[in-house]
Amino acid sequence: MPKKKPFSIDDLWQVARLGAPSLAPDGAQAVAALTSSSMDDNRTSSSLWLLSTLGGRPRRLTSCGDKDGAPRWSPDGRWIAFTARREQEGRKDDEAQLYLIAPDGGEARRAAEVATGVDAFRWCPGGRRLLFVSWVRRGLKGAKAQARAHKEFKERKETGYATSEAQYRHWDRNLPMERVPHLHLLELGRDGTAAKVRDLFEGTPYELTRADPDAHQFDVSPDGRRAVFAFDPAAEKRTDGRFALAEVELGSGRIRIVAQDPAWDFGHPRYSPDGDRIAFTASHQQVKHTMPSQLAVLDRDSGQWEVVSAEWDHEVHAPIHWEDDGQAVLFVAEQRGRSHVWRFDLPDRRAEVVARGGWVSAFDKAAGTLVALTDSASHPARLFAHLPGAEPRRLETFNDALLARFDFGQVEEMWIQGARAADGPGEGDPVQVWLVYPPGFDRRRKYPLLHNIHGGPHTGPGDNWHYRWNTQVFAARGYVVASVNYHGSSGFGFAFKDSITHRWGALELQDVERATDVLLKKPWIDAKRVFAAGGSYGGYMVAWMNGHVPAGRYNAYVCHAGCYDWVGMFADDAWAWHARELGAWYWDDMARPLAQRPHAFAGTMTTPTLVLHGALDYRVPDAQGLAYYNTLKARGVDARLLWFPDENHWVLKPRNSRLWYQEFFGWLERHDPARRPAAKGVRRVR
Repeated sequence: MPKKKPFSIDDLWQVARLGAPSLAPDGAQAVAALTSSSMDDNRTSSSLWLLSTLGGRPRRLTSCGDKDGAPRWSPDGRWIAFTARREQEGRKDDEAQLYLIAPDGGEARRAAEVATGVDAFRWCPGGRRLLFVSWVRRGLKGAKAQARAHKEFKERKETGYATSEAQYRHWDRNLPMERVPHLHLLELGRDGTAAKVRDLFEGTPYELTRADPDAHQFDVSPDGRRAVFAFDPAAEKRTDGRFALAEVELGSGRIRIVAQDPAWDFGHPRYSPDGDRIAFTASHQQVKHTMPSQLAVLDRDSGQWEVVSAEWDHEVHAPIHWEDDGQAVLFVAEQRGRSHVWRFDLPDRRAEVVARGGWVSAFDKAAGTLVALTDSASHPARLFAHLPGAEPRRLETFNDALLARFDFGQVEEMWIQGARAADGPGEGDPVQVWLVYPPGFDRRRKYPLLHNIHGGPHTGPGDNWHYRWNTQVFAARGYVVASVNYHGSSGFGFAFKDSITHRWGALELQDVERATDVLLKKPWIDAKRVFAAGGSYGGYMVAWMNGHVPAGRYNAYVCHAGCYDWVGMFADDAWAWHARELGAWYWDDMARPLAQRPHAFAGTMTTPTLVLHGALDYRVPDAQGLAYYNTLKARGVDARLLWFPDENHWVLKPRNSRLWYQEFFGWLERHDPARRPAAKGVRRVR
């Protein structure tokens, strides 16, 4: 039997990545997008695959497209709709368009030509109409006027972006200039091509969220007569807007608000099977900006709504899916470093797990069959069918042959006493730490320790597979990898999540340091070889550690897209949240943000640091990383910079990702006393 190899970055990019599933009406088949990558071509492509929930081999459905994605089965089972940019009948799509393909194969056809493109979509009952999102210009009437204006804008010679909006960029892109996301109704002819397209918000002030409007933000009633959607009623749209719910009559176009409270933020509405109720998420933002999204139900007749999961200290995530009897709702929620599909029983307000992670990132259910997309720290995403009374059934083996060649590290969950969030005497709060050991781990040997500090800060990574910070790739290089779910992480209740508010860095640092203390006592950790790396808020944390942890505790840091100066960070796309997190606007009380920003402690920074950043990062603008790097150089601290002109908060191109890992490992090895010093240039890592 051939000896298994360590898992490398090149191997990681050979892994096929499964997307969210959509089930046929009879539950017998699922469709999902599968993305593959080419290191040689430096590109990714995706196609659609059919997977039987009853057994049998997956079948490729599309092969002519480049980025076929977001497939959804029609209610009558006749079509699968998806979005793509293709060339068909001599016309190449400038923007993503909606395509239809029959489940039994054949060529996909463009359902409509929408000049402003098609984003998210949802089928209406009957399978002859769809709702979709498109970014349009206000004040124009009709598709032809929109098309003319869009063509003129694309052909302009000027490159400037002019705006008076408070929300004008998101993550890695400027929002379409002078355009807003509207909900459109597409009516199909018998041949599956568009008979009519209508902008349901034309001439109204309504729009969907500007932050990645997806199909979870609207729904169609079971009788197909109306749609419910989430919208921001404020005149000026901001990232901290509090959304309300409204309904639009698909026939008349009349819109009415059905749920609104200025203290609450609503989202993800879904009609009950009889159409009399609407389930949605509700977060009481007037209490705290960290309040969880809870499950609420609106009675359409009375107009009254109630938070039904108020006593259940978990955060509800989309998709929201009603059971057929209308007595329960399915959704995804995190719990202590894992993510599951839960069934929430409405009569007795009780939640139970129906599909367990690892980490469930998406699911669908039809005709009693539930299909869940599940990954873990030990394997990438897989699709499982959950049928009543049966064990979960794996639907595909796309990556099995590839992964069978590698030796992966053991994953273990550990708990420590971390910081004490509450005032007064007492032991520290329990804090979760995930460990990934090197392949072939031997407790008689000593290994270097690598902290993998997560971002957010209000996220909760744990038993999950990550493509940017893959702990198996880290462990394969010989490190014991520790991921601390420090105070502020999600999945451990509201109090734990909110505990760091207005005092960023303090509790998190104690948690990481206490984890280091515990691990240094293990006979298999080499106390002379300790490293810490983090991205986004994790990057903030390693910069914070550089100013607060005594020199020599860590051999080196890696800071990817890290926050460094909260005044400079006001250039980001999420500036509206700064005062809520830090306690004050910097012009009102400079002392508060100053006490929570790493740059105020630059005078004590001495630990060697690799700084990684992308120019297209608008969540943490690249000036943050450059300022940190320049500061270290000015102080004479050993530092290295890897800056990408064409990458964002993440690093998405295969070749750039490989370079990222080469620099990452090269930096750690350069500062590892047990390894031969690496050259100062780029190390080639396979």
